[in-house]
Amino acid sequence: MDLDAIDVEASYAGPKLESVDDLNAAWVVSLMEWQKDRKVLHKKYALMILKKATEIFDSVDTLVNVHLEDLEEITVCGDVHGQYYDLLNIFQINGNPSEENPYIFNGDFIDRGSFSVEVIMTLLAWKVCYP
Repeated sequence: MDLDAIDVEASYAGPKLESVDDLNAAWVVSLMEWQKDRKVLHKKYALMILKKATEIFDSVDTLVNVHLEDLEEITVCGDVHGQYYDLLNIFQINGNPSEENPYIFNGDFIDRGSFSVEVIMTLLAWKVCYP
């Protein structure tokens, strides 16, 4: 798919990306806020995130060992089930993902809830931000 051929309408007021390399933590936070108001990310930016996330996932093993030093912590989450506001609450309580605040999400991201697209786009955006 030629992403350059997809036009972003002038009326679109949500988070924008010139390049997926511009995606950073502040951008992901703006995406979360945009989606929290039940607004939709433009398909061009969604496809940019999907393409980059696919490249990242294709370049790593599906099963990895995670080594933590004695004082390091990692948050493990499972079964979000498309509950976007629950995901936002997790981040509000525990902090957004970062290199100093890592998360592991154990599947069942999108199967039942009303906001599955918002959940997966947020998780993929964080993955692109912090591969």
